[in-house]
Amino acid sequence: MTKYNIWFFSSVFIALIVALPILTVSFSFLSETSNYFLILKNTFLLDYIFNSLTILIFVVLITFLLGVISAYFISFYQFPFSRFFSWALILAFAVPGYIYAFSIIAFFENYGTAYSLLTFLFGEGDYNQFIPKIDGIPGSILAISFSLFPYVYVLTRTSFFYQSNNYIEVGKNLGLTERETLIKIILPSARPAIVAGLALVAMECLSDFGTVSFFSVNTLTTGIYNSWLSFDDLNTANQISFILLLFILFLFSIEIYSRKEARYHQPGRGFKPITKISLYGKKSILPIIFCSTVFFISFIFPVSQMVYWTIKFPKYIHDINIFKINFNTLLLVGLASLTIVFISLFINYGSRITKSKILNYLTNFSISGYAIPGVILAVAFITFFSSLSDFLTENFNANSTKSLFIGSVSGLILAYFIRFFSLSFNGIKSSYEKINNSIDESSYLLGYSKIKTFFKIHIPYLKTNIALIMLLISLEVIKELPMTMILRPFNFETFATQAYIYASQDLLEAAALPSLFLIFWSTILILLSSRYILSKKN
Repeated sequence: MTKYNIWFFSSVFIALIVALPILTVSFSFLSETSNYFLILKNTFLLDYIFNSLTILIFVVLITFLLGVISAYFISFYQFPFSRFFSWALILAFAVPGYIYAFSIIAFFENYGTAYSLLTFLFGEGDYNQFIPKIDGIPGSILAISFSLFPYVYVLTRTSFFYQSNNYIEVGKNLGLTERETLIKIILPSARPAIVAGLALVAMECLSDFGTVSFFSVNTLTTGIYNSWLSFDDLNTANQISFILLLFILFLFSIEIYSRKEARYHQPGRGFKPITKISLYGKKSILPIIFCSTVFFISFIFPVSQMVYWTIKFPKYIHDINIFKINFNTLLLVGLASLTIVFISLFINYGSRITKSKILNYLTNFSISGYAIPGVILAVAFITFFSSLSDFLTENFNANSTKSLFIGSVSGLILAYFIRFFSLSFNGIKSSYEKINNSIDESSYLLGYSKIKTFFKIHIPYLKTNIALIMLLISLEVIKELPMTMILRPFNFETFATQAYIYASQDLLEAAALPSLFLIFWSTILILLSSRYILSKKN
């Protein structure tokens, strides 16, 4: 037994926790097929897969165009309001797809917001015949695309920032036009970042539950949820989950590979920052119109819809216990972010002082939890802990342990940990690698123990990064829907679950206030973290 066994066993334990959903879903897939799954296989399963892939393809295409074009304008040109758009475009992160979904439904439905607006402007008329009906798959594509394109925007913009102006000048000397420079030099250099962003978009798209359910589109995620909720068939839910998990893990591997490739696109010796081209007058119209349109559709439109409902139907304000929902949401945010960051620091520190390859393999496996959609993780949770509780009760006469993890805050925190551990671990690891090992050696020579070195030297250096990670985790927890919906305690509502419940009951006006609070807190977190996400120099 070595001196550092605590780090090894801790990493083994964490890796096993992360592996639980994957192993549960995999074993369930190999189990006996239920009658419902056989019926589903011969009827709607192919439709689930087709709808999921159709939405995926179009979402990837649209987010590519929105993210890359906006990043290109912001990174290479200086035009009126460009500094504003540089951070304003990421506010789309504050609006989850499911909130965007019922904003679209309410705006374009018969006698909806669009009808009211036209009536106010032009008087009474039969405007419904002119208002397009955006629902089903097209509505899902639109809502998901505008809520996810910031993944591509942020990563692509960062990559553009780290491109040396030397390469662009070489292109100009060779006689390349701006368009040719973009196609032959700029985009190929940023390809790893673009692919990584699109892979993240694709994973989130396939994982989406709230958006497609509002538009009544049957996908793999809704199939999983309905199998469990409507038919009480966990086996079928797990078998559908396995199919979805294969798609997700494939995309996850692409994202990991792209991230590794992106390491080679960092500034080095001879790096020359991009010299932005100033645009005025007619030349500035295109980037202004494009960025304004994207910002309006992705953020202003859904927020305005929520504000309109809240003002027009004030009676719902008194029907919602905002204080309690605030407390529940912030409680989960605080507990989850502190737990995940603490364990991430612990594991990163263990990897640093032991320099164990096995430990590194275990921790690298542990980050795979990010690839698991919330609905799969929740169903796997119920399956595993229900089976474990039954086993302990039958063989050891133990009291049921289901309540510890199913329908409890502790279960939710554990699920959040599996889902978002990679976000915290990778973020802290990237900063940890910048601390030279010689600093540790100097600390030991001064009489500091390893623990004292950790608290007195490492933590102060990492504090800014830790704050950023906690903000990002908080943002993810606030918006998380399917996992919270399934695993939360009875009558324990967050802004996300409350908005979903009202909207699913066709009480869209009542869903406005919790949606506004969700967007408010998300916007605060985004604004606080934007100074770190986007370079000050850019």
